[in-house]
Amino acid sequence: MSDVFHTSCERLLQAPPLWLCQDLLGWHESRALLNYLDQTLDWKQPSLRLYGREHPIPRRQVWMGDSNATYRYSGKEFQPAPWLPALIPVRERVEARIAALGFPARFNSILLNRYADGEERMGWHSDDEPELGPEPIVVALSLGAERPLRLRWRDRRSEAFNVWLPNDSLLLMGPGTQQQLQHALLPRRVPGLRISLTFRYVS
Repeated sequence: MSDVFHTSCERLLQAPPLWLCQDLLGWHESRALLNYLDQTLDWKQPSLRLYGREHPIPRRQVWMGDSNATYRYSGKEFQPAPWLPALIPVRERVEARIAALGFPARFNSILLNRYADGEERMGWHSDDEPELGPEPIVVALSLGAERPLRLRWRDRRSEAFNVWLPNDSLLLMGPGTQQQLQHALLPRRVPGLRISLTFRYVS
């Protein structure tokens, strides 16, 4: 199932392409960025409508990007906060890393999710909103506590599986991944703060 391309990157799936890379920033820089984002950003906990009722999401988040990168999901529209200067070189390193894997892409936005502990979570979904395009490339940088991302096939062709995401790891979900797979961050008895930065291009 795995195919080592580089000492720090591993191919988890051939089709659709799913890659896990380690050590994007280095230990000290990644931990410093975790603490900086935790203390600097204006974290929000919006409510989403499910089955006719409003429910606060079980985590906190920030939508950030270019001024025209408006994002819509679960019936709500999110206007981006301006780019944090500290994240512009991080975006450049993310783009360079995935280009080396054969997936050149430019990202104009990030969804940042803050999970205070293992009880905070994200339910099953695909990042397949129309403004992301027909076969988006979505890349997630994980900072802080290691947790497993659970993935399952939409057509149930085989069993669901976990991808563990340690601090400073980069998960590349290439073209077709959102159409064929769903993913979730399920509750776990895992202590510690985790922040994920999911890079996207919104058209």
